[in-house]
Amino acid sequence: MANQKKVVDAKKDKKGRISSVRFEENQRFTSLKTAIRMAERNEIEDIHVLTGKNGKKWLRSNPNKKKNDNLQKLAKDS
Repeated sequence: MANQKKVVDAKKDKKGRISSVRFEENQRFTSLKTAIRMAERNEIEDIHVLTGKNGKKWLRSNPNKKKNDNLQKLAKDS
């Protein structure tokens, strides 16, 4: 999709889970809740949404052979 945003950074919460992401053209971070809605509309490049058995949703990088673009790798402890 031509207008997809690219995630270039992420932050973790105190439990080590992704809490927000930053897109290539942005200086500020976007909340996980907003990013999930965007991913569900296919607005984020190489990211998809998973839903757990408990109904909670989270973001995951699409599988590829690169490790440096995984959200957990991008995430910094906050």
